[in-house]
Amino acid sequence: MKESSSLFVFSPMFSVEKNTGKEMKLSFPLILLLLLICLGCNKKSGEQQRTVLAIPVYGQSLALGEEAVRVTDFDSLSKKTLNHVVTENLDGEFGYLSDTHFKQRMKKILGDKRRAFELSIYGMSEVVAAYLQKKGALDSIMICTFPGGQGATSIVDLGRGSKPYVKFLDEIKKAHNKAREKGWKFIVPAFCWMQGENDIVWKKSTNYKKDLKMFQLNLSEDIKAITGQPQDVACISYQTNCLTLSKSFNEATFNAKEVFVPQGQLELIQEDSLFFGSGPTYPYSFVDERVHLDGISQKRLGYMAGLSVVRMLESKPIGGLFPRNTTISGDTVLIDFAVPHSPLVLDTVAVLKAANYGFSVVSPKNVNILRNVLLKDNTIKLFCKRSPAGCKVRYAVNGLRGKNGYKHGPRGNLRDSQGNELKMKILNKVYPLHNWCYQFSYQL
Repeated sequence: MKESSSLFVFSPMFSVEKNTGKEMKLSFPLILLLLLICLGCNKKSGEQQRTVLAIPVYGQSLALGEEAVRVTDFDSLSKKTLNHVVTENLDGEFGYLSDTHFKQRMKKILGDKRRAFELSIYGMSEVVAAYLQKKGALDSIMICTFPGGQGATSIVDLGRGSKPYVKFLDEIKKAHNKAREKGWKFIVPAFCWMQGENDIVWKKSTNYKKDLKMFQLNLSEDIKAITGQPQDVACISYQTNCLTLSKSFNEATFNAKEVFVPQGQLELIQEDSLFFGSGPTYPYSFVDERVHLDGISQKRLGYMAGLSVVRMLESKPIGGLFPRNTTISGDTVLIDFAVPHSPLVLDTVAVLKAANYGFSVVSPKNVNILRNVLLKDNTIKLFCKRSPAGCKVRYAVNGLRGKNGYKHGPRGNLRDSQGNELKMKILNKVYPLHNWCYQFSYQL
């Protein structure tokens, strides 16, 4: 694999090894003995001064890796990152997630790693560690990451005061206290966000964009109260594209309520300086083509989140691939795109071809009037059957009901060419890290 001369180099040492399933399960007496030894070895002298960058993930079941068979071997993760990627306990003991602190402790004591799913933050951490190593800073920086949240839960039930929110803050506080005990600095520059599927279907949130911004503001305020850091906590958000879980979804509906959640996520990424995008989910594969990303896809999306973290740390955000300007010329819609890495490509290999490459122009009478699509440079031309004035131009608002992902779910075929330079290897297969166009819906 060729090294990239772009933002930073992805070294082959950061390819992902297959999980062997051979984690050591220590007996209870041995774990208790080791715990007592560690408690008696609280020696601070001679320790190197370090800074802990905490970048956890929060949300519903995708944040927790539900159903994603793990492809990351925890021992290999530690070796690749020189033991500088740690949990909320500032150790390398990943894979003991549960809904309470007590259950997590018991799982760790018993060595029970059932439901130790693949999490996007493993891939994210590898990318950030590779970047820090290239910069010669990895020796003095630890990356602390862990998951939080609750499956099948609306954003309004994941916020301040909720059980998963309190647990999440407790774990940030635990990591902060452990770092300070060692004399280390502790900063939370950002958190990764993976939530929205529940609100697409049940619509408990009446204004998702507003609710997500309020969540970010509240979490930032609460974290700053713990760490004492002056900087705000940014949000690295994916875009959910799980429209087809709605039994009433119809891609030709002018006022399709299913687009509100992904559109809200996109607009925050476009407009708010504290929101950075990791990309849409439609280019990936899902377990049974339904709700949950599979293990390899969690890893791939994690790499994209890692790129966003690196660019955030360097103050060089790229935003992603989305419309910059939309105009009408006769019966044609012209969409000019902000393109991170030219050229634009209509890719029907990585994502199965969608009708009109995922574009549609829907009239107030619930009719798609789009006739043909043409890509020229950074502009998409949508040729319509009649004037598109007053219509809504959309992308990736389609798919077979009950399906999700790059084959039959809501999807489109437009991407940039970032992956020509940036690639990662997972289980001996190379994956290009292209920026895929975000799903969108705008009224003309």
